[in-house]
This record gives sequence, C-alpha cells and structure tokens, in this order.
Amino acid sequence: MYLQQLSILNFKNYTEAELTFSEGVNAFTGNNGAGKTNLLDAIHYLSLCKSYFNAIDSQQIKQGTDFFMINGIFERNEMPEMVACSVKRTQKKIFKRNKKDYPRLADHIGLFPLVMVSPYDVSIIMEGSEERRKFVDNVISQTDNQYLDELIVYNKVLANRNAFLKTIADTGRFDPSLLEILDEQLVASGVRIFEKRKAFMESFTGIFNQYYRFLTEDAEQVALVYESQLLNNSFASLLLKTTEKDRILERTTAGIHRDDLQFSIHNMPLKKFGSQGQQKSFLIALKLAQYNYLQQQKGFKPLLLLDDIFDKLDEHRITKLMQLVSQHEFGQVFITDASANRVTQILDRISVGVKLFKVNQGEVAG
Repeated sequence: MYLQQLSILNFKNYTEAELTFSEGVNAFTGNNGAGKTNLLDAIHYLSLCKSYFNAIDSQQIKQGTDFFMINGIFERNEMPEMVACSVKRTQKKIFKRNKKDYPRLADHIGLFPLVMVSPYDVSIIMEGSEERRKFVDNVISQTDNQYLDELIVYNKVLANRNAFLKTIADTGRFDPSLLEILDEQLVASGVRIFEKRKAFMESFTGIFNQYYRFLTEDAEQVALVYESQLLNNSFASLLLKTTEKDRILERTTAGIHRDDLQFSIHNMPLKKFGSQGQQKSFLIALKLAQYNYLQQQKGFKPLLLLDDIFDKLDEHRITKLMQLVSQHEFGQVFITDASANRVTQILDRISVGVKLFKVNQGEVAG
C-alpha cells in the first residue's frame, strides 16, 4: 500500500497544494514554520480521520476561510482507493472512501494504517499514563475495530459510574443495586480491553527490544513493562475493595483506565535518567515496533511518517535508523527536515533514492 497523490485546500497554512509521491522515500524540506509537518498531518487525517497534533478539527481550517478539504489516492492490491475528508466550521466532519460516506468514522480506522514519529511523542515518556494508554490503544485500534467500540463503551460506563458516585456524595442517597449494575457493565467491557492489551504487549515487547538493540547496537539496557491492576486481581474484586474509597473520592480508582507502561534504562526510570538521545531512540524503537506489529497484523506495509527525525540523534544512530527504514520490510516513507542537503547526504551514504519537495510558507515545489 502507498499514497500516490495528495491534494489539500485551506488546510492550516496551505491555500492549495497538489503532490504526487514516490513509492519509496519522500522528503519535505524547508525552514521551520514553512508547513512541512502540516503535510504529514494531512496524510495522518487520510489514515486516521484526525490530526496527530490537535483534536479540534475546526482549528485546522486556514485562517480567513470556512472549510478545509484533503483528498488522497492510495494504491492497495494494485487498485486505486480515493479517500476524502472535509470539515466546515460548525458542521460535522465528512469522510468518504471511493465517494461513499462512512456510516461511522471508526469503520475507516485500520484500512490505511500509518505510523507517525514526531518530536511531540516525547509526551509518551514525560507526561502521565493517559499518553501511554493512547499509544497502546492507537496501535490495537488499527488492527481491531471491536477494540475501539469496546473503549467507547467502557468510557461511557466509567463516566456514568463517576457521575453516580458524585450524586451519592451530593445527595447522601446510595442505591447499591444501581452500583452493582454499573460495576457489572464496567467489568464486562474492562476485562475484554485488558485481555487485548495484555496479548498485544506480550507480542509487542519482544519486537520493541529487537529494534532498540539494533538502533543502539546493544549499548544500553532498557525495559518496557505493562502495568495493570488486573494483572494480579479480578476486576470485580477490585471494584468491591475500592467501593468506600471511590465514594469518598467521587471517582472510580480501579480499572483499566489506570493502566500504564513503565519505561526504564539500566533499571532506572527513562523519564529521569535517560538523555534526550536515549529517549528519542526509545521512542523511535516504540514506533518501529508499532510499524512491524501493524504489518504483521494487516499483511501489508503501513505508511511511515518521520517528522524532524534527525534532531537530537547522533550521526551513527541516524545512519542505523535510515538503513533500517530503507530496507524491504518498510514501504513508503515520508520525512521532514530543515536541510535538503542533510537528507540527500544521509540517504546517498546508504544508496537510497529520495523524492524531494521544497516547502516555503505554505507552498510546495517538487
């Protein structure tokens, strides 16, 4: 699978642009703020129905206009597939595949899988557990539509349970039978999500370790560990044990919404003891493992988007990375970098061709 063409209208800092891509490596180069990353985000929209950086669709519309449109032509199994996204202010987002509307956007997720590597990914390491759960959920959702539905159900029941706990605190009235019903619903959905996360991590961790060892040539000892309260307790028993605590705090303190990933280097927390280069290598290994996992599950190669990837990596790790992504196990690649010379020099060293696009203030040549 690869993206043949991309056209955008009134998207972020672009009035209009049309691009035709190589099946191999494509690079967007230009000064910071020119709009290189915005092109990657347009591609992300076509794959996952949303921006990688901002959840509010209307904020992607170019200033002074009322809508944006993104169109793409993918080739999969030697057949063209047209994907279109349009957003108008105050109106519902419209998504089409081969000119047919989707009943629900969730039906599109996973058809054109994609992996994005960006400087913003540092939030996976530095921010709270929600960012790490989002990472896991994003990978699984691209391979399992039912998982996405299950997350929606779980979050709805969780919100209802939390609202009920607040009502108890506000009114002093407690209906144990209603709490029991909410607990049963939460357990049913939560256990299914936990089992899928657990199975995913058992497969994913080994893939991640292979990529990190390759990037660093085994110079560093790292660990990726899945943490969940459900690993050692049944969800139903956890909810029973924490009922009084939940009533005091007016929120649900046990469940898969508390799951986390633990990242460490030399048995120390990566967040505190990893250098910027080590953290970036860890994130890149996470994303390459995501790519490998998606390819195994889907049976074809996802798109790989590398945003400002050469920053904070030494030359040796950059060369190792580009050797890896230019091999046959990877398909179409999109890169952004400020320097066209740096991109061509790196890829020339490993005998890989690249199609260059020069980006300047919302205009593209190439």
